[in-house]
Amino acid sequence: MQPATNLENNLSFDDFKAEVINDYRTAMISRECSLVGRREVLTGKAKFGIFGDGKEIPQLAMAKAFQKGDWRSGYYRDQTFMMAIGELTPEQFFAGLYANTNIELEPMSAGRQMGGHFVTHSLNNNGSWKDLTKQYNSSADISPTAGQMPRLLGLAQASKIFRHVKGIDASKFSENGNEVAWGTIGNASTSEGLFFETINAAGVLQVPMVISVWDDDYGISVHAKYQTTKENISEILKGFQRDKDSNGYEILRVKGWDYANLIETYQEASAIAREEHVPVLIHVQELTQPQGHSTSGSHERYKNAERLEWEAKNDCNVKFREWILESGIATNEVLVEIERAAKRDVREAKKNAWNTFLRPIKKEQQELLSILKQVAANSVNGVFITKLKESLANINEPTRKDILSHARKALRFTVEETFPEKKTLRNWIDSIFEQVQPKFSSHLYSETQGRNTRIKEIKATYNDDAEQVDGRIILRDNFDAIFGSHPEALVFGEDTGNIGDVNQGLEGLQEKYGELRVADSGIREATIIGQGIGMALRGLRPIAEIQYLDYILYALQIISDDLATVHYRTKGKQKAPLIIRTRGHRLEGIWHSGSQMGGILSLVKGVNLLVPRNMTKAAGFYNTLLLGDDPAIVVECLNGYRLKEKMPNNLGTLKTPIGVVETVKEGTDITLVSYGSTLRIVEQTAKDLLAIGIDAEVIDVQSLMPFDLNHDIVKSIAKTNRVVIIDEDVPGGASAYILDKILNEQNAFQYLDSSPKTITAKSHRPAYGNDGDYFSKPSAEDIYEAIYSVMHELNPSDFPKLR
Repeated sequence: MQPATNLENNLSFDDFKAEVINDYRTAMISRECSLVGRREVLTGKAKFGIFGDGKEIPQLAMAKAFQKGDWRSGYYRDQTFMMAIGELTPEQFFAGLYANTNIELEPMSAGRQMGGHFVTHSLNNNGSWKDLTKQYNSSADISPTAGQMPRLLGLAQASKIFRHVKGIDASKFSENGNEVAWGTIGNASTSEGLFFETINAAGVLQVPMVISVWDDDYGISVHAKYQTTKENISEILKGFQRDKDSNGYEILRVKGWDYANLIETYQEASAIAREEHVPVLIHVQELTQPQGHSTSGSHERYKNAERLEWEAKNDCNVKFREWILESGIATNEVLVEIERAAKRDVREAKKNAWNTFLRPIKKEQQELLSILKQVAANSVNGVFITKLKESLANINEPTRKDILSHARKALRFTVEETFPEKKTLRNWIDSIFEQVQPKFSSHLYSETQGRNTRIKEIKATYNDDAEQVDGRIILRDNFDAIFGSHPEALVFGEDTGNIGDVNQGLEGLQEKYGELRVADSGIREATIIGQGIGMALRGLRPIAEIQYLDYILYALQIISDDLATVHYRTKGKQKAPLIIRTRGHRLEGIWHSGSQMGGILSLVKGVNLLVPRNMTKAAGFYNTLLLGDDPAIVVECLNGYRLKEKMPNNLGTLKTPIGVVETVKEGTDITLVSYGSTLRIVEQTAKDLLAIGIDAEVIDVQSLMPFDLNHDIVKSIAKTNRVVIIDEDVPGGASAYILDKILNEQNAFQYLDSSPKTITAKSHRPAYGNDGDYFSKPSAEDIYEAIYSVMHELNPSDFPKLR
């Protein structure tokens, strides 16, 4: 299967005929993969399937306009496009369907995503960048509808940055910003807010982005009349059409079965976006979905006979075939042979993919059968183990679950026995887990030297006469040092540019570094994060600012489903080291205070979550993160910008370590664990407790994810035998997370002489005003009394009951 030809140069008629026939071959192979793929799901060999049938011809046209260096951000029906650019073979298609965990055989996700999620590899095995200008690029797909749109914006914006910002080493990433970001989306998904947010942002930013809307009139079973005003997305987006007086979009419409016009339309879109940096929307209409939405049901349930007849006649492959015959490009006999060959080739690819997938599992099955035979011969429960062995032997196409389940059940029958074959079985089970578990668990974070936790601490240093300054000044001057030494770094967000953020941590930096590097954005958190993801995928070092911590909720789906999983879902073949800057804690009122930390912790595994207690620590985190490969969220303390700190003399180079706690006060009686703004209250309370003879050790968590990699907290508990965790999240939130880490991962139970205690905010949002804050979140008195009660329980004579 030959990749589609890019039509920059005129072809001879013979070459054109050959190109058309090659396209027909690709369309037939892709369609056959969809048909056979559905059957493989229904027979149980694959778990679920969503296929690209009905979208073949427009994807061939898109492939012809797609150039090396370009990027795709699409959805799970783009298999024909990936085949046309030479980045997906039928055998790889089926390897994805069977969830083969071998990245060489299943390069799209090593079985971590269902088939239909496509990617190209941006990284070498050591985590270094490939030359992305010399290859076709596809960002890793996600399933959530319209979730590909925010990232698309960033992929396109990177071209604008590369074209207009001087000093960046773009040798592996861009050729003068000429690259186009190509997005694909189903018509029903254009109902999502993420689509409209991205459309608006791209129109404002004027970036080289081409969006294809595959329109087949349905969203699963729901007709377009229930999805879109006027049943027509390009009609309602007319207001975005550019004109001579204002910027906007170029909006193009084309029938999804019209091969010649599709090619012309995509060439036009490519030229506009590539040369003018103007976004383009292509509304591809009159498409069909021959097998319905997915393998979860049949479209005959919701399409009437008239619609099904129309789809059969207007199937893009059928219309393409008719056009080829009418144009005299090929005879019916030639096309029939192509169709037959496609069936043969796809059947062979399916067979090879299945055998390749099953072979190592069958090998493990045979190994275990041999071991079970020996164990049965030496166990008093041999008859039961033999039954398990026979059960396993009768499974012709086993899964690893089948194999390990039988092995572990067999081990139960030997629990009171000791003989060498039992040890062999136990070691074999451990070995399989050691080999197989990483196939499903690895690469949540970078596993190369670029992992953030491998970057060493450089402490802040000070001149003897160091000035006491507002914390924001430390941040500002550190950002100044960052932008001065990292031309690829940039920051953007709400009020980030002109006024230098709402707390002036970027004061004056837009004037110094320009509007593209220190930029204001609209109020649109999801696409602010999307800008960052896309630009990070292309080698830039973006800092996306979300004004307040609770505003992250607007973007939490994109952070969770996209950013947090990039490295994992590509098994280390793509990275997006985006830094998300935000602020929170201790401000009065429901909306900009309190803590969403528990929810964030649960949803962003794969992202570092950092909670510095002051701006010097925050500055150190930014310096660390810019040298690493993992994404992160940094939560600055809202009430820390005007608090005085000593000005370091090594801004830009000081580094706060990630995953390392800091003991800010040593003590012997009790361990107090906290972070962020609450830590300052804990520190003051520790001084008050010392006055009555309670010597508390105070530990700043600093990094919630990863958490205390050196297990320093349990070392403290081994000394004090007591622990209290204090934060302003709701009960069961971050404090519960910390307690779980201390008890279950660090095994602190063995050292505790008192029950561990958590002190949190009340289980409601903080009320407004000083009194609302006092009655909503932990106060100094709350903390004092809680710790006193622990010591009262230990020694009531020295610490009589307080109240």
